Amino acid sequence: MLMSAAEYRESLRGYHPRVFVNGRTVASVADEPLLAPGINGVGITYDFARDPAHSPLMTARQGTSGKTVNRFLHICETSTDLLYKLEAVRLVCKVSGCAQRYLATDAFNGLYQATHRADAVHGTDYHQRFVAYMHHVQDRDLTLGIAMTDAKGDRSKRAGAQANPDSYVHIKERRPDGIVIRGTKAIVTGAPYMHEFLVMPCRTHTKEDAQFAVCCAVPVDAPGITIVARPAGRPGEAAAKFSAKYGQSVGVVMFDDVFVPHERVFFAGETEEAGFATTAYATHHRHSCIGARAGFGDLLIGAGALMIEANGLDPERHGHVRDQMVDLIKITEGFFACGVAASVYGMRDPAGNMMPDAVFSNIGKLLLATQIYDMHRIAHYVSGGLIVALPGPDEDHNPETAASLAAVLGGRPDIPASQRAEVARFIEDLTISDQGGWYSTISLHGGGSPEAMKREIWRNYPVMEKVALVESLLDRGVLADGRPVSKQPGRCCATGCEVPELPKAAE
Repeated sequence: MLMSAAEYRESLRGYHPRVFVNGRTVASVADEPLLAPGINGVGITYDFARDPAHSPLMTARQGTSGKTVNRFLHICETSTDLLYKLEAVRLVCKVSGCAQRYLATDAFNGLYQATHRADAVHGTDYHQRFVAYMHHVQDRDLTLGIAMTDAKGDRSKRAGAQANPDSYVHIKERRPDGIVIRGTKAIVTGAPYMHEFLVMPCRTHTKEDAQFAVCCAVPVDAPGITIVARPAGRPGEAAAKFSAKYGQSVGVVMFDDVFVPHERVFFAGETEEAGFATTAYATHHRHSCIGARAGFGDLLIGAGALMIEANGLDPERHGHVRDQMVDLIKITEGFFACGVAASVYGMRDPAGNMMPDAVFSNIGKLLLATQIYDMHRIAHYVSGGLIVALPGPDEDHNPETAASLAAVLGGRPDIPASQRAEVARFIEDLTISDQGGWYSTISLHGGGSPEAMKREIWRNYPVMEKVALVESLLDRGVLADGRPVSKQPGRCCATGCEVPELPKAAE
Protein backbone atom coordinates (compact mmCIF):
# COMPACT_ATOMS: atom_id res chain seq x y z
CA MET A 1 0.00 0.00 0.00
CA LEU A 2 1.30 3.42 -0.97
CA MET A 3 -0.46 6.19 0.92
CA SER A 4 -1.10 9.70 -0.35
CA ALA A 5 -0.15 12.80 1.63
CA ALA A 6 -3.79 13.22 2.63
CA GLU A 7 -3.97 9.61 3.81
CA TYR A 8 -0.73 10.03 5.74
CA ARG A 9 -2.14 13.07 7.53
CA GLU A 10 -5.34 11.18 8.29
CA SER A 11 -3.38 8.16 9.55
CA LEU A 12 -1.82 10.36 12.25
CA ARG A 13 -5.27 10.63 13.84
CA GLY A 14 -4.99 6.96 14.76
CA TYR A 15 -2.09 7.79 17.10
CA HIS A 16 -2.26 9.73 20.34
CA PRO A 17 1.29 10.67 21.34
CA ARG A 18 2.03 12.85 24.34
CA VAL A 19 3.44 15.96 22.66
CA PHE A 20 4.36 19.42 23.91
CA VAL A 21 5.20 22.35 21.61
CA ASN A 22 5.99 25.84 22.91
CA GLY A 23 5.01 24.85 26.42
CA ARG A 24 1.54 23.53 25.68
CA THR A 25 0.00 20.14 25.01
CA VAL A 26 -0.80 19.24 21.40
CA ALA A 27 -4.27 17.69 21.32
CA SER A 28 -4.10 16.52 17.69
CA VAL A 29 -0.83 16.38 15.77
CA ALA A 30 -2.67 16.23 12.44
CA ASP A 31 -4.52 19.48 13.21
CA GLU A 32 -1.76 21.45 14.94
CA PRO A 33 -0.82 24.54 12.85
CA LEU A 34 2.65 24.67 14.39
CA LEU A 35 3.41 21.21 12.97
CA ALA A 36 1.70 21.59 9.58
CA PRO A 37 4.86 22.52 7.59
CA GLY A 38 6.57 19.36 8.81
CA ILE A 39 3.62 17.19 7.87
CA ASN A 40 3.58 18.89 4.45
CA GLY A 41 7.25 18.07 3.97
CA VAL A 42 6.77 14.38 4.74
CA GLY A 43 3.65 14.41 2.57
CA ILE A 44 5.80 15.15 -0.48
CA THR A 45 7.38 11.70 -0.16
CA TYR A 46 3.94 10.11 -0.30
CA ASP A 47 2.46 12.04 -3.22
CA PHE A 48 5.62 11.82 -5.34
CA ALA A 49 5.65 8.02 -4.95
CA ARG A 50 2.16 7.91 -6.49
CA ASP A 51 2.86 10.48 -9.21
CA PRO A 52 3.65 8.75 -12.56
CA ALA A 53 6.24 11.44 -13.27
CA HIS A 54 8.22 10.54 -10.14
CA SER A 55 7.21 7.01 -9.15
CA PRO A 56 10.00 5.26 -11.13
CA LEU A 57 12.47 7.08 -8.88
CA MET A 58 10.39 7.20 -5.70
CA THR A 59 9.44 3.51 -5.52
CA ALA A 60 11.37 0.25 -5.64
CA ARG A 61 10.80 -3.49 -5.62
CA GLN A 62 11.75 -4.90 -2.22
CA GLY A 63 13.75 -8.06 -2.83
CA THR A 64 12.79 -9.77 0.44
CA SER A 65 9.07 -9.49 -0.29
CA GLY A 66 8.70 -8.83 -4.02
CA LYS A 67 6.46 -5.85 -3.24
CA THR A 68 6.66 -2.29 -4.51
CA VAL A 69 7.56 0.02 -1.62
CA ASN A 70 8.43 3.66 -1.10
CA ARG A 71 12.07 4.33 -1.98
CA PHE A 72 12.64 5.66 1.53
CA LEU A 73 11.74 2.30 3.09
CA HIS A 74 13.79 0.18 0.71
CA ILE A 75 16.91 -1.95 1.11
CA CYS A 76 19.46 -0.87 -1.52
CA GLU A 77 20.44 -4.00 -3.43
CA THR A 78 22.59 -2.51 -6.22
CA SER A 79 24.71 0.52 -7.03
CA THR A 80 21.77 1.70 -9.09
CA ASP A 81 19.58 1.62 -5.99
CA LEU A 82 22.07 3.85 -4.19
CA LEU A 83 22.07 6.34 -7.03
CA TYR A 84 18.28 6.33 -7.26
CA LYS A 85 18.04 6.95 -3.51
CA LEU A 86 20.46 9.87 -3.82
CA GLU A 87 18.46 11.38 -6.67
CA ALA A 88 15.16 10.77 -4.87
CA VAL A 89 16.40 12.59 -1.78
CA ARG A 90 17.51 15.54 -3.90
CA LEU A 91 14.14 15.58 -5.67
CA VAL A 92 12.02 15.80 -2.54
CA CYS A 93 14.36 18.19 -0.74
CA LYS A 94 14.47 20.72 -3.55
CA VAL A 95 10.70 20.96 -3.14
CA SER A 96 10.37 20.70 0.65
CA GLY A 97 13.79 21.81 1.93
CA CYS A 98 14.08 18.62 3.98
CA ALA A 99 11.58 15.79 3.48
CA GLN A 100 12.80 14.00 6.64
CA ARG A 101 11.55 10.55 5.74
CA TYR A 102 14.71 9.31 4.03
CA LEU A 103 16.33 8.67 7.41
CA ALA A 104 14.31 5.45 7.56
CA THR A 105 15.99 3.85 4.55
CA ASP A 106 19.39 4.72 6.03
CA ALA A 107 18.46 3.06 9.33
CA PHE A 108 16.91 0.07 7.57
CA ASN A 109 20.04 -0.56 5.51
CA GLY A 110 22.36 -0.19 8.49
CA LEU A 111 20.29 -2.55 10.62
CA TYR A 112 19.90 -5.01 7.76
CA GLN A 113 23.68 -5.36 7.77
CA ALA A 114 24.18 -5.26 11.54
CA THR A 115 21.49 -7.79 12.48
CA HIS A 116 22.82 -10.19 9.85
CA ARG A 117 26.26 -9.86 11.42
CA ALA A 118 24.91 -10.38 14.96
CA ASP A 119 23.11 -13.58 14.01
CA ALA A 120 26.30 -14.97 12.46
CA VAL A 121 28.31 -14.22 15.61
CA HIS A 122 25.79 -14.90 18.39
CA GLY A 123 23.26 -17.27 16.82
CA THR A 124 20.44 -14.82 17.48
CA ASP A 125 17.33 -14.28 15.37
CA TYR A 126 17.62 -10.50 15.18
CA HIS A 127 17.78 -10.39 11.38
CA GLN A 128 14.56 -12.36 11.03
CA ARG A 129 12.87 -10.08 13.56
CA PHE A 130 14.12 -6.98 11.78
CA VAL A 131 13.03 -8.11 8.31
CA ALA A 132 9.56 -8.95 9.66
CA TYR A 133 9.33 -5.50 11.22
CA MET A 134 10.60 -3.86 8.03
CA HIS A 135 7.87 -5.62 6.02
CA HIS A 136 5.31 -4.39 8.56
CA VAL A 137 6.46 -0.79 7.99
CA GLN A 138 6.63 -1.18 4.20
CA ASP A 139 3.20 -2.79 3.92
CA ARG A 140 1.61 0.07 5.84
CA ASP A 141 3.82 2.77 4.26
CA LEU A 142 4.65 4.17 7.68
CA THR A 143 6.90 7.10 8.55
CA LEU A 144 9.63 6.36 11.11
CA GLY A 145 11.45 8.67 13.49
CA ILE A 146 15.07 7.63 13.97
CA ALA A 147 15.73 8.06 17.69
CA MET A 148 19.51 7.85 17.72
CA THR A 149 21.19 10.89 19.34
CA ASP A 150 21.17 10.49 23.11
CA ALA A 151 21.20 13.45 25.48
CA LYS A 152 24.75 12.24 26.39
CA GLY A 153 25.23 14.38 29.52
CA ASP A 154 28.91 15.04 30.24
CA ARG A 155 30.61 14.47 26.88
CA SER A 156 33.91 13.56 28.55
CA LYS A 157 32.34 10.47 30.15
CA ARG A 158 30.96 7.28 28.67
CA ALA A 159 27.34 6.26 29.13
CA GLY A 160 27.85 4.17 32.24
CA ALA A 161 29.76 6.92 34.03
CA GLN A 162 27.06 9.57 33.69
CA ALA A 163 25.64 11.06 36.88
CA ASN A 164 22.19 10.65 35.33
CA PRO A 165 21.91 7.29 33.53
CA ASP A 166 18.81 8.59 31.72
CA SER A 167 21.02 10.79 29.57
CA TYR A 168 21.36 7.65 27.43
CA VAL A 169 18.54 5.27 26.52
CA HIS A 170 19.23 1.93 28.17
CA ILE A 171 17.68 -1.38 29.15
CA LYS A 172 16.26 -0.97 32.63
CA GLU A 173 14.68 -4.39 32.92
CA ARG A 174 14.62 -7.69 31.03
CA ARG A 175 11.38 -9.66 31.09
CA PRO A 176 10.43 -13.05 29.64
CA ASP A 177 8.35 -11.30 26.97
CA GLY A 178 10.57 -8.30 26.23
CA ILE A 179 12.58 -5.42 27.67
CA VAL A 180 11.87 -2.13 29.41
CA ILE A 181 13.83 0.89 28.18
CA ARG A 182 14.46 4.23 29.82
CA GLY A 183 16.36 7.40 28.90
CA THR A 184 16.36 10.35 26.52
CA LYS A 185 16.96 10.87 22.81
CA ALA A 186 17.73 14.55 22.36
CA ILE A 187 17.39 15.13 18.60
CA VAL A 188 14.67 13.22 16.77
CA THR A 189 13.72 14.56 13.36
CA GLY A 190 9.98 15.03 12.86
CA ALA A 191 9.26 13.38 16.21
CA PRO A 192 5.64 14.52 16.75
CA TYR A 193 4.30 13.38 13.37
CA MET A 194 5.99 10.00 13.05
CA HIS A 195 4.12 6.69 13.26
CA GLU A 196 6.86 4.85 15.14
CA PHE A 197 10.32 5.38 16.56
CA LEU A 198 13.26 3.21 15.62
CA VAL A 199 15.56 3.47 18.65
CA MET A 200 19.26 3.07 17.87
CA PRO A 201 22.50 3.57 19.83
CA CYS A 202 24.43 6.72 18.92
CA ARG A 203 27.90 5.36 19.68
CA THR A 204 29.83 2.17 20.31
CA HIS A 205 29.54 1.08 23.92
CA THR A 206 31.90 -1.01 26.04
CA LYS A 207 30.92 -4.41 27.43
CA GLU A 208 30.54 -2.75 30.83
CA ASP A 209 27.89 -0.49 29.27
CA ALA A 210 26.07 -3.27 27.46
CA GLN A 211 22.67 -2.10 28.74
CA PHE A 212 23.05 0.99 26.53
CA ALA A 213 23.58 -1.08 23.35
CA VAL A 214 19.90 -1.36 22.60
CA CYS A 215 17.97 -1.12 19.34
CA CYS A 216 14.22 -1.55 19.09
CA ALA A 217 11.00 -0.19 17.57
CA VAL A 218 8.11 1.40 19.46
CA PRO A 219 4.91 3.19 18.40
CA VAL A 220 5.08 6.95 18.83
CA ASP A 221 2.28 6.77 21.39
CA ALA A 222 3.58 3.83 23.43
CA PRO A 223 2.92 4.30 27.17
CA GLY A 224 5.81 6.13 28.81
CA ILE A 225 6.88 8.23 25.80
CA THR A 226 6.87 12.04 26.01
CA ILE A 227 7.84 14.31 23.11
CA VAL A 228 8.93 17.92 23.65
CA ALA A 229 9.30 19.54 20.25
CA ARG A 230 9.94 22.74 18.34
CA PRO A 231 7.46 24.07 15.78
CA ALA A 232 8.05 22.98 12.21
CA GLY A 233 9.24 25.90 10.10
CA ARG A 234 7.61 29.31 10.53
CA PRO A 235 3.90 28.54 10.27
CA GLY A 236 1.61 31.53 10.00
CA GLU A 237 4.36 34.09 9.28
CA ALA A 238 3.60 36.13 6.16
CA ALA A 239 7.30 36.78 5.52
CA ALA A 240 8.10 33.05 5.52
CA LYS A 241 7.74 32.50 1.79
CA PHE A 242 9.05 28.95 2.05
CA SER A 243 9.02 27.75 5.65
CA ALA A 244 5.42 28.69 6.31
CA LYS A 245 4.58 25.78 4.00
CA TYR A 246 7.52 23.41 4.50
CA GLY A 247 9.61 22.91 7.61
CA GLN A 248 10.80 20.36 10.12
CA SER A 249 10.08 19.84 13.78
CA VAL A 250 12.79 18.35 15.98
CA GLY A 251 11.92 16.81 19.31
CA VAL A 252 13.41 15.56 22.55
CA VAL A 253 11.92 12.11 23.20
CA MET A 254 11.86 10.81 26.76
CA PHE A 255 11.35 7.10 27.39
CA ASP A 256 10.00 6.50 30.88
CA ASP A 257 9.95 2.73 31.44
CA VAL A 258 8.66 1.85 27.97
CA PHE A 259 7.96 -1.85 27.40
CA VAL A 260 9.15 -3.37 24.10
CA PRO A 261 8.16 -6.95 23.14
CA HIS A 262 10.94 -9.26 21.95
CA GLU A 263 9.79 -9.26 18.32
CA ARG A 264 10.55 -5.52 18.18
CA VAL A 265 14.00 -5.81 19.80
CA PHE A 266 16.94 -5.94 17.36
CA PHE A 267 19.86 -5.56 19.79
CA ALA A 268 19.93 -6.00 23.54
CA GLY A 269 23.49 -5.75 24.78
CA GLU A 270 25.53 -6.88 21.76
CA THR A 271 27.95 -3.99 21.96
CA GLU A 272 30.14 -4.70 18.95
CA GLU A 273 27.31 -5.35 16.51
CA ALA A 274 25.23 -2.45 17.85
CA GLY A 275 28.27 -0.24 17.33
CA PHE A 276 28.55 -1.50 13.77
CA ALA A 277 24.89 -0.58 13.24
CA THR A 278 25.71 2.99 14.30
CA THR A 279 28.62 3.25 11.88
CA ALA A 280 26.76 1.62 9.00
CA TYR A 281 23.78 3.90 9.51
CA ALA A 282 26.09 6.91 9.57
CA THR A 283 27.58 6.03 6.18
CA HIS A 284 24.17 5.46 4.61
CA HIS A 285 22.83 8.65 6.14
CA ARG A 286 25.76 10.84 5.12
CA HIS A 287 25.22 9.56 1.58
CA SER A 288 21.59 10.70 1.82
CA CYS A 289 22.53 14.06 3.36
CA ILE A 290 24.49 14.82 0.19
CA GLY A 291 21.27 14.57 -1.84
CA ALA A 292 19.32 16.60 0.70
CA ARG A 293 21.72 19.54 0.71
CA ALA A 294 22.03 19.41 -3.08
CA GLY A 295 18.28 19.96 -3.14
CA PHE A 296 18.78 22.97 -0.87
CA GLY A 297 21.48 24.16 -3.27
CA ASP A 298 18.95 23.95 -6.11
CA LEU A 299 16.70 26.32 -4.17
CA LEU A 300 19.51 28.82 -3.62
CA ILE A 301 20.66 28.66 -7.25
CA GLY A 302 17.15 29.31 -8.54
CA ALA A 303 16.43 32.06 -6.04
CA GLY A 304 19.80 33.71 -6.66
CA ALA A 305 19.22 33.78 -10.42
CA LEU A 306 15.77 35.32 -9.92
CA MET A 307 17.15 37.95 -7.56
CA ILE A 308 19.92 38.91 -9.98
CA GLU A 309 17.30 39.32 -12.70
CA ALA A 310 14.99 41.38 -10.47
CA ASN A 311 17.91 43.64 -9.53
CA GLY A 312 18.47 44.44 -13.19
CA LEU A 313 21.79 42.63 -13.56
CA ASP A 314 22.84 40.27 -16.32
CA PRO A 315 25.34 37.48 -15.51
CA GLU A 316 26.52 37.58 -19.12
CA ARG A 317 27.62 41.20 -18.72
CA HIS A 318 28.25 41.44 -14.97
CA GLY A 319 31.04 38.99 -14.35
CA HIS A 320 31.15 39.35 -10.58
CA VAL A 321 27.65 37.90 -10.11
CA ARG A 322 28.29 35.23 -12.72
CA ASP A 323 31.43 34.16 -10.88
CA GLN A 324 29.51 33.91 -7.61
CA MET A 325 26.77 31.82 -9.20
CA VAL A 326 29.36 29.51 -10.72
CA ASP A 327 30.88 29.10 -7.25
CA LEU A 328 27.45 28.16 -5.88
CA ILE A 329 26.97 25.63 -8.67
CA LYS A 330 30.50 24.27 -8.10
CA ILE A 331 29.86 23.75 -4.39
CA THR A 332 26.47 22.10 -4.90
CA GLU A 333 27.44 19.80 -7.75
CA GLY A 334 30.88 19.17 -6.23
CA PHE A 335 29.60 17.49 -3.08
CA PHE A 336 26.77 15.86 -5.04
CA ALA A 337 29.39 14.29 -7.32
CA CYS A 338 30.86 12.63 -4.21
CA GLY A 339 27.44 11.10 -3.60
CA VAL A 340 27.33 9.79 -7.16
CA ALA A 341 30.82 8.33 -6.76
CA ALA A 342 29.82 6.74 -3.44
CA SER A 343 26.87 5.14 -5.24
CA VAL A 344 28.83 3.83 -8.22
CA TYR A 345 31.68 2.53 -6.07
CA GLY A 346 29.45 1.03 -3.40
CA MET A 347 30.41 -2.36 -1.94
CA ARG A 348 28.15 -5.34 -1.34
CA ASP A 349 27.79 -6.22 2.34
CA PRO A 350 27.69 -9.90 3.43
CA ALA A 351 24.02 -9.30 4.27
CA GLY A 352 23.39 -8.72 0.55
CA ASN A 353 22.67 -5.01 0.42
CA MET A 354 24.92 -2.27 -0.96
CA MET A 355 27.00 0.01 1.23
CA PRO A 356 27.90 3.43 -0.22
CA ASP A 357 31.65 3.97 -0.49
CA ALA A 358 32.64 5.28 2.93
CA VAL A 359 35.37 7.64 1.75
CA PHE A 360 33.26 9.41 -0.87
CA SER A 361 30.19 9.50 1.40
CA ASN A 362 32.13 11.14 4.21
CA ILE A 363 34.00 13.54 1.93
CA GLY A 364 30.70 14.66 0.39
CA LYS A 365 29.12 15.17 3.80
CA LEU A 366 32.21 17.01 5.07
CA LEU A 367 32.16 19.33 2.06
CA LEU A 368 28.50 20.25 2.48
CA ALA A 369 28.85 20.62 6.24
CA THR A 370 31.66 23.14 5.95
CA GLN A 371 30.51 24.88 2.76
CA ILE A 372 26.88 25.50 3.72
CA TYR A 373 27.98 28.87 5.07
CA ASP A 374 29.63 29.69 1.73
CA MET A 375 26.36 28.83 0.01
CA HIS A 376 24.55 31.31 2.23
CA ARG A 377 27.25 33.95 1.69
CA ILE A 378 26.96 33.63 -2.08
CA ALA A 379 23.17 33.94 -1.91
CA HIS A 380 23.62 37.10 0.12
CA TYR A 381 26.23 38.48 -2.29
CA VAL A 382 24.13 38.09 -5.44
CA SER A 383 20.94 39.27 -3.71
CA GLY A 384 22.10 42.55 -2.20
CA GLY A 385 21.09 44.14 1.08
CA LEU A 386 17.37 44.23 0.32
CA ILE A 387 16.94 40.79 1.88
CA VAL A 388 17.57 42.34 5.31
CA ALA A 389 16.32 45.88 4.69
CA LEU A 390 12.98 45.12 3.07
CA PRO A 391 10.05 46.18 5.28
CA GLY A 392 7.75 43.42 6.49
CA PRO A 393 4.87 42.15 4.35
CA ASP A 394 2.31 44.10 6.40
CA GLU A 395 3.58 47.22 4.63
CA ASP A 396 2.56 45.72 1.30
CA HIS A 397 -1.03 46.49 2.25
CA ASN A 398 -0.53 49.68 4.24
CA PRO A 399 -2.37 52.47 2.39
CA GLU A 400 0.01 55.00 3.91
CA THR A 401 3.21 53.42 2.51
CA ALA A 402 2.52 50.63 0.02
CA ALA A 403 2.40 52.75 -3.15
CA SER A 404 5.50 54.73 -2.25
CA LEU A 405 7.51 51.64 -1.38
CA ALA A 406 6.47 49.91 -4.59
CA ALA A 407 7.61 52.93 -6.59
CA VAL A 408 11.11 53.10 -5.10
CA LEU A 409 11.90 49.46 -4.33
CA GLY A 410 11.55 48.18 -7.85
CA GLY A 411 14.51 46.93 -9.87
CA ARG A 412 14.05 46.15 -13.53
CA PRO A 413 11.13 48.15 -14.90
CA ASP A 414 9.49 45.05 -16.39
CA ILE A 415 9.53 43.18 -13.06
CA PRO A 416 7.00 44.41 -10.48
CA ALA A 417 8.40 45.47 -7.12
CA SER A 418 6.12 42.92 -5.49
CA GLN A 419 7.89 40.07 -7.31
CA ARG A 420 11.31 41.41 -6.34
CA ALA A 421 10.15 41.61 -2.72
CA GLU A 422 8.79 38.06 -2.85
CA VAL A 423 12.13 36.62 -4.00
CA ALA A 424 14.01 38.72 -1.43
CA ARG A 425 11.84 37.32 1.34
CA PHE A 426 12.31 33.81 -0.01
CA ILE A 427 16.10 34.16 0.29
CA GLU A 428 15.74 35.82 3.67
CA ASP A 429 13.65 32.87 4.85
CA LEU A 430 16.20 30.29 3.65
CA THR A 431 19.38 32.00 4.81
CA ILE A 432 18.83 34.76 7.39
CA SER A 433 15.80 33.80 9.48
CA ASP A 434 15.88 31.26 12.29
CA GLN A 435 15.17 28.71 9.56
CA GLY A 436 18.33 29.78 7.77
CA GLY A 437 20.30 29.13 10.94
CA TRP A 438 18.53 25.81 11.31
CA TYR A 439 19.55 24.72 7.78
CA SER A 440 23.16 25.67 8.57
CA THR A 441 23.20 23.76 11.84
CA ILE A 442 21.65 20.55 10.53
CA SER A 443 24.07 20.68 7.62
CA LEU A 444 27.02 21.06 9.99
CA HIS A 445 26.00 18.57 12.68
CA GLY A 446 23.31 16.37 11.10
CA GLY A 447 24.58 12.85 10.48
CA GLY A 448 27.56 13.57 12.71
CA SER A 449 29.77 16.60 13.18
CA PRO A 450 32.79 17.22 10.89
CA GLU A 451 35.17 15.43 13.25
CA ALA A 452 33.18 12.21 12.76
CA MET A 453 33.54 12.47 8.98
CA LYS A 454 37.27 13.15 9.27
CA ARG A 455 37.72 10.07 11.43
CA GLU A 456 35.88 7.88 8.92
CA ILE A 457 37.82 9.28 5.97
CA TRP A 458 41.12 8.60 7.71
CA ARG A 459 39.98 5.16 8.89
CA ASN A 460 38.84 4.03 5.43
CA TYR A 461 41.25 5.76 3.06
CA PRO A 462 44.07 3.46 1.83
CA VAL A 463 46.93 5.73 2.90
CA MET A 464 49.38 2.84 3.15
CA GLU A 465 48.74 1.91 -0.47
CA LYS A 466 49.85 5.42 -1.42
CA VAL A 467 52.91 4.96 0.76
CA ALA A 468 53.68 1.69 -1.01
CA LEU A 469 53.26 3.42 -4.37
CA VAL A 470 55.81 6.09 -3.53
CA GLU A 471 58.19 3.56 -2.01
CA SER A 472 58.08 1.50 -5.19
CA LEU A 473 58.74 4.57 -7.29
CA LEU A 474 61.67 5.53 -5.12
CA ASP A 475 63.08 2.02 -5.31
CA ARG A 476 62.71 1.63 -9.08
CA GLY A 477 62.68 5.23 -10.22
CA VAL A 478 59.80 4.55 -12.63
CA LEU A 479 57.15 1.88 -12.99
CA ALA A 480 58.89 -0.55 -15.31
CA ASP A 481 55.75 -2.07 -16.80
CA GLY A 482 53.65 1.11 -16.74
CA ARG A 483 51.01 -0.34 -14.45
CA PRO A 484 49.68 1.44 -11.34
CA VAL A 485 50.55 -0.28 -8.08
CA SER A 486 47.59 0.87 -6.01
CA LYS A 487 43.92 1.54 -6.38
CA GLN A 488 41.04 2.39 -4.12
CA PRO A 489 39.18 -0.64 -2.76
CA GLY A 490 36.05 -1.42 -4.72
CA ARG A 491 37.19 0.29 -7.92
CA CYS A 492 37.73 -2.85 -9.96
CA CYS A 493 34.40 -4.64 -10.34
CA ALA A 494 32.60 -4.19 -13.64
CA THR A 495 29.20 -3.42 -12.16
CA GLY A 496 30.67 -0.94 -9.72
CA CYS A 497 32.15 1.13 -12.54
CA GLU A 498 29.09 1.28 -14.77
CA VAL A 499 27.18 4.49 -14.22
CA PRO A 500 23.49 3.51 -14.04
CA GLU A 501 20.84 5.43 -15.93
CA LEU A 502 18.12 7.25 -14.05
CA PRO A 503 14.63 5.74 -14.35
CA LYS A 504 12.29 7.25 -16.91
CA ALA A 505 8.96 8.71 -15.91
CA ALA A 506 5.85 6.83 -16.96
CA GLU A 507 4.46 7.80 -20.33
